[in-house]
Amino acid sequence: MPSETNRVTTATESRFRIDYPNSRPRSVKVVALDQGSRPLVDEIAKLPWTRAAFFTSLSFDGAPAPRAESASVQAWLRDIAGQTTDLIEEIDSADLVVMVCRAGGDAQAALLIGEACAVHNKTTIGLVLQDQHTTDEETSKTLRNMRPFASMLVIANGQEYVESMLTALRA
Repeated sequence: MPSETNRVTTATESRFRIDYPNSRPRSVKVVALDQGSRPLVDEIAKLPWTRAAFFTSLSFDGAPAPRAESASVQAWLRDIAGQTTDLIEEIDSADLVVMVCRAGGDAQAALLIGEACAVHNKTTIGLVLQDQHTTDEETSKTLRNMRPFASMLVIANGQEYVESMLTALRA
């Protein structure tokens, strides 16, 4: 009787092989929501990523409506090179969007990004950055602001953690 290894290398068994990888890199958009998270996003963007795009600011014209599908807001993201792109186009081309905010920072941009992601059926992940000086009150405030707009919300304790998270998400 042939061994299992010999059996799978036969012509009969080889027709069942899958000739493509079982996963592909995701198109991930990483957005710094506040001034405190921008340096970290800038640093992480310098690493070799397969299909990740990094943005350090959000600007918009108009007033946000209660739901993004009825909003008449034109919003732009600025990447780390200073180029501006349309928020909706970036979200539409993404598999998932990662929003990064320092604990205690202003996470108001999460509303606009989160609503646009919901309309376009895109997964959102929130990373709240904290350090040894962060208070529970600062963390709670940021978590409350981001919770309605993130499918997954994680408290991150540094650059290594964020890098590992993006690697696990196949960015």
